[in-house]
Amino acid sequence: MVRHSFISIIAATGLILLASCGKERSSVTNWKYNDSKWGGFEKLKYPGQATGPNMVLIRGGQFVMGNTEQDVIYEYASLPRMVTVSSFYMDETEISNSNYREYLYWTKRTFGSDFPEIYRDALPDTLVWRDELAYNDPYVDYYLRHPAYNDYPVVGVSWLQANEFCKWRTDRVNEMYLAEYKHIKLQTSPLNEDNFNTKSYLLGQYDPDFRKGGMMKGYNPDERGGGERRPGIEDGLMLPDYRLPTEAEWEYAALAIIGNWVGDEQEMFSDRRIYPWNSASMRYDKRGGGWQGDFLANFKRGYGDYAGFAGELNDAAIITAPVYQYMSNDYGLFNMAGNVSEWTLDAYRKTTYWEMNDLNPHRGNVFQTMVVDEEGLPVEKDSMGRMRYETQSTESLVDRRNYRSGDVINFLDGDTNSLVFYDYGNTTMIGGGGIGMSEARVYKGGSWADEAFWLAPGARRYLEEDQALSTLGFRCAMIRLGGEIDNATMGGNEFKESKKARSANKRARRKSQL
Repeated sequence: MVRHSFISIIAATGLILLASCGKERSSVTNWKYNDSKWGGFEKLKYPGQATGPNMVLIRGGQFVMGNTEQDVIYEYASLPRMVTVSSFYMDETEISNSNYREYLYWTKRTFGSDFPEIYRDALPDTLVWRDELAYNDPYVDYYLRHPAYNDYPVVGVSWLQANEFCKWRTDRVNEMYLAEYKHIKLQTSPLNEDNFNTKSYLLGQYDPDFRKGGMMKGYNPDERGGGERRPGIEDGLMLPDYRLPTEAEWEYAALAIIGNWVGDEQEMFSDRRIYPWNSASMRYDKRGGGWQGDFLANFKRGYGDYAGFAGELNDAAIITAPVYQYMSNDYGLFNMAGNVSEWTLDAYRKTTYWEMNDLNPHRGNVFQTMVVDEEGLPVEKDSMGRMRYETQSTESLVDRRNYRSGDVINFLDGDTNSLVFYDYGNTTMIGGGGIGMSEARVYKGGSWADEAFWLAPGARRYLEEDQALSTLGFRCAMIRLGGEIDNATMGGNEFKESKKARSANKRARRKSQL
């Protein structure tokens, strides 16, 4: 009995020593990670998600979504309800004219000669500035392209165009990260489908020009090529997709209730907010900092009053203002009230308690699957260099319990609260491809042409997804992967560049506020 116990102790001690020295081992098999002699399974260290250019981490939590002031137009389209939003990232500013022109420039160089319609489809509708009884024609020619408006928010962009911008941005940022990590060389003259696309790259349908030593060390003993592999999603070097924020995310970020948090351990806040700041006033009402008495947003104060008396503009702007104008909210986000309204990802319906999930609520899902051939392999990428996707078929979902249709935009429609008609019943916001039907998308936040009621984050309006306005722009969002904590510092050249960019942004912010 004593001998067996001694042997057991020796065996256990041996396993502990074996596990404590050398490479990390599996907690379930004790096989070594990252070792070709032990099968080559990789488990890499991941210090945390990097913060993409112009993005701010919004730490998730619960809040009361919906009206924060009286529903003076009696629409009952934004009933208050408690929801929780997961952590995510959001642009600290609206997408500017120079940001969007960068996208147009790349699109024209890449597709302009063989597929000019791609460039044309990306162009904002500059005619949104025209009005039958006003003279705004100079903005048609100058607002998008003149350097005087470089840092002003882009307008005239439809919901569909904003989504295309998000796709383009995802690929350019991920290409930048791989280049900054010295894995690949930037492709500065892409042509047609021969451009870096994140999913095409991950699936081996795009081959970048790898730098010397740019391949990752592989440990799979069965792979050819000297144990090297291209950097993949498992390495955590690339960011998730950029996209429009959901309505819940946008509203949560705009309110920034974190600024009224009470105590380190108590789940309490001191005051509920009507606007992205504490106060029902449109002016900064505290002393110090050089802000006292200044307007906190770019909005229309009343009929005919877009700017106040000559020589003393009450909000420093008649139409739009630079994207860094005015004080940021407690998340560091600028112009979450006023300047331009902003597209969200959601399809519009009148909200009800039973329609929305209480965790990450969103209406507008269209679940897609990659198009594959008879052998189950992805088909060839399209002429834009993107992998091909299709809406998931109902036949493939017969055994699923969590959803039964690929297109669930109209889920639970049919009751009197969700069937919303406008234009005297001639058209409906319920999609489906029928004649006279279109998708209506939610946009939030007041604009330079709106009065204060629309500046409340709970206020909501809608517009067809292929339409645009001179008062409507957008900003991007991104999921936060992993824990709900602040970012770890990964190091590397890309963060040196990020710090430079942040310093430049701070200088621009100070300059715009003078």
